[in-house]
Amino acid sequence: MTKRTRQDRPTRQAQIFGTAARIFCEKGFDKASMGDISAATGLTKAGIYHHIRSKEALLFEIMSYGMDLFEQKVFNRVTRIDDPLQRLRATLKGHVLLVTRDRPKEITVILHESNALGGRYRDRINARKKRYVKFLEKTFRDLVRTGVARRIDPSVAAFAMLGMINWIYQWYRPGGRLNENALAEALTDMFLAGVLKPATGAH
Repeated sequence: MTKRTRQDRPTRQAQIFGTAARIFCEKGFDKASMGDISAATGLTKAGIYHHIRSKEALLFEIMSYGMDLFEQKVFNRVTRIDDPLQRLRATLKGHVLLVTRDRPKEITVILHESNALGGRYRDRINARKKRYVKFLEKTFRDLVRTGVARRIDPSVAAFAMLGMINWIYQWYRPGGRLNENALAEALTDMFLAGVLKPATGAH
């Protein structure tokens, strides 16, 4: 399937993908069945398979849409920022807010079911993830080169940042002491405090 947004997809297919994403979030990919998706959509299994060839293909389409969302709302915006510190700050905040405020089901599926895909499906999703990792590594290298950051390992810094953000969905619940914006600010400041030289500051 060519890359396009959910709004561009046929309504029935969008219904299947949205329902499947919710069920995968609730039950997990392994425990969810095509029968569950059939019952929730009101379609027969044959009707489901008319739109998608397999359960794994369905998972791939959901993850692909999740990556589309991430690229549209975060990645494509921050890649245009020249200053590496502003770029990193915007990336941190944007990624945290996507996970906490927007909370798209498809992003949760990517985070929780990353090992469920195999073969070419996994390769295609991983290629898009690696593009983001390479972007982060370059940003950290730029910070070190310009004297703003400590002498950090760009790969370690990139995966530390991703580990921090990608685990938020497991513990953060809206309506608590910190709202999404306050949490994004706090996590951004804490992470930058460990990356930047003391004289630079996180603000």
